Amino acid sequence: MPASAPASARLQATFADGRPASEAWPLDPDIVHLNHGSFGAVPTEVVRYQDELRAEADRSPVGWFPRLGEYVGAARAEIAPFLGVDADDTVFVPNASAAATVVYNALRLETGDEILVTDHGYGAVSMGARRLAARFGARLSVVRIPLLATDDEVVGLFAEALSDRTRLVVVDQITSPTARRFPTKEIARIAHDRGARVLVDGAHAPGLVPDAAADTGGDWWFGNLHKWPCAPRGAAILATEAPDRDELWPLIDSWGANEPFPARFDTQGTIDATTYLAAPRAISFVEREYGWARTRETMSDLADQGARIIADAMQSRVSGEALVSVPSPVPSMRLVRLPDGLGRAREDADELRMRLLDLTGIEAAFTSFEGIGYLRLSAHLYTETRDFEAFAERAVPQIFALADERLPA
Repeated sequence: MPASAPASARLQATFADGRPASEAWPLDPDIVHLNHGSFGAVPTEVVRYQDELRAEADRSPVGWFPRLGEYVGAARAEIAPFLGVDADDTVFVPNASAAATVVYNALRLETGDEILVTDHGYGAVSMGARRLAARFGARLSVVRIPLLATDDEVVGLFAEALSDRTRLVVVDQITSPTARRFPTKEIARIAHDRGARVLVDGAHAPGLVPDAAADTGGDWWFGNLHKWPCAPRGAAILATEAPDRDELWPLIDSWGANEPFPARFDTQGTIDATTYLAAPRAISFVEREYGWARTRETMSDLADQGARIIADAMQSRVSGEALVSVPSPVPSMRLVRLPDGLGRAREDADELRMRLLDLTGIEAAFTSFEGIGYLRLSAHLYTETRDFEAFAERAVPQIFALADERLPA
């Protein structure tokens, strides 16, 4: 990890007008927020803008809803350059899982066909792939990838797993439980050579990867806007240049059903599309106040510092190194190993998240991989050094106490 942000430095992002960045978000100051990666956080300016849009819709529903498709199309045109794609290749969907479902609903398999996913995949997306396989009597196979596998090793494991019956590969651009990048372009190349199609899960990529949807190699790509771009929750993009993309349909049939792709996705009855319409404002807010390239650098410095502070506090109760340095890390997230016995399964990790919030007032994410529990630390511009110190002082003792509860009598 870079040494540009030593644990002793006091890190606090500041906007050009001198404001601490943390003042631009309406987050509860009595809660320590170290889990941006799960549900995001919406800047106050964007919250107010979305409220204005809702008020406009409520003042004149007949003036609003018949024009909503036009508004959504315009918002796509603003979002697309940020992702590195053409607006005509994009559609809005409520979230990453919805995007995966749109693709799954369009696919037809045969008995004995195969879908490949990985053990780093997001649970809901993998469950959707399992249901797709079950509908057609196909099989779901899991490519098991060691946490510290190099990019070359990851590609090699996919090459070994692909068979002449593999029809679909689902691979993460950035893995949710393990906070690392996968070489999707190389994976897609070998999959296409074997006759398989590729769905790239870029849920975490917008904001963390410049031009996140460009050149990923997949037939379809999707990414959330509520995570690192800080848009309101309920906004994601599905992008594709696939020749059969006109077989993709919204999850709800509406009056846009007779329109071609992508226009048929722009009209969805009376849904609250203000999440879509406010997304460009969130992206422009970060660019105006701080700049996206600088934001990625700052998030990386913050994540590095936070991981060191917390790993040092955790080390005495951890087998091996508490600080986990994964290959191909991302700017904003880091892994710290938990004491033995904690987070061995996803359910245990999720329970720990809520117990710590109740006990300490700290929001954090915990994940499980290969039977080992980890803190998945997240940082954004509103994160400060004192947040990591609060975790070390308040959460680590509680984690140790919970670990003691698991020790055999």
